[in-house]
Amino acid sequence: MQIFSFSSLQPDKERRAVEQLAQFLLRHPDVLLLTGAGISTASGIPDYRDADGVRRGNAPVQGPEFRRQEAVRRRYWARSMVGWPLLSRATPNAGHLAIAQLAQQGHVGGLITQNVDGLHQQAGSDDVTELHGSIHGVVCLACHAAYTRRFIQDMLEQNNPQMAGAIATPAPDGDALLEPSQLASFHVPHCPQCGGVLKPDVVFFGDGVTLECAAEAQRKMEEASALLVIGSSVMVYSSFRLCRMAAETGKPLAAINLGKTRADHLLAFKTEAPAQVILPAVVALLNT
Repeated sequence: MQIFSFSSLQPDKERRAVEQLAQFLLRHPDVLLLTGAGISTASGIPDYRDADGVRRGNAPVQGPEFRRQEAVRRRYWARSMVGWPLLSRATPNAGHLAIAQLAQQGHVGGLITQNVDGLHQQAGSDDVTELHGSIHGVVCLACHAAYTRRFIQDMLEQNNPQMAGAIATPAPDGDALLEPSQLASFHVPHCPQCGGVLKPDVVFFGDGVTLECAAEAQRKMEEASALLVIGSSVMVYSSFRLCRMAAETGKPLAAINLGKTRADHLLAFKTEAPAQVILPAVVALLNT
């Protein structure tokens, strides 16, 4: 595997890295893009893992525990009430915008994201497969009613005035780090229609991607002639399986990622550069 690291490259080597990516896209105009948290950090959304692929901070909420334990739901919704406003105000960065441009110009094919922030759609990308759902939706586990996250946020703020103005360290995907003492008096939201348990429309850790979504991702991989991973360590199986599928069918893989990925041994090359820096440079080169 060839590795280009922007942090240590001279301008001529940076140019070669951009040229290598541009040539990869020219050879594979139907390339499937797989994006992760690393593409959204420039929009102010923290990621889950460090450069070695190790998860940062406390363990995230587990899906089975969320459904089973009121205390876990209280922890999730309290932290989300404080953290979601930051995520809701996030806007696409140059990396998201460059991907939308590449698609509009016919330089890439499908797009799959592990992110739940909706920034690809805001940037203008169409037909985005959201492997892990969307943080901007909420569903009732009992009657299956669907709500916008904004509507639930209004409920949270109305029922928990003591949390108004709370300040906490932001965490990935609209989470925030709160002291346990702040959870004691928190009122968990329930479905306005049936009183059932409300859950964000995302795939929690410990849960699996829906069969429909997995089939859609597999179809996109089968239709593509190559795979480009952007801003993901592909440590979770739902994304790594796509890398394995590409490798097993002889399709070339490449990555733009700051640090280690689970698929390093499968990659033809990796560029260690911020997506918001290198992707616009690739767009500019392809347009010359």
